[in-house]
Amino acid sequence: MSPADLYHYKAYVTRVPSGQTCLVDIDLGMGVWTRGEEVLLHRLRGPQDRDLAAEARDYLRSLILDREVLLHTIKDRRTQPARLSAEMIVVTEQGDTVDVIEALLEKGYATRSTPSAG
Repeated sequence: MSPADLYHYKAYVTRVPSGQTCLVDIDLGMGVWTRGEEVLLHRLRGPQDRDLAAEARDYLRSLILDREVLLHTIKDRRTQPARLSAEMIVVTEQGDTVDVIEALLEKGYATRSTPSAG
């Protein structure tokens, strides 16, 4: 097992303040939870236009708010220590598995940010 295989958690989304961040309660296992963690979707840049940013937030809310998700947390030197950077998977009401980042990219609500040098 490699380190890339680790750090997958079940989480429950409690708030979506923007099209690229959310607050989650994370199940760490063995009955241990961490609550109210801010998660930044990994290497995602939201729209600069205010109206499009609101649409992105609303779309993200429709996908994940008040739902259980699977997080794959990623150590990223560019994010603030107070936030987790993560990829996220959700199962829709129809039973489809959705990669949240890919869904935002496909809808045009985000672009990939590139890692900075150094």
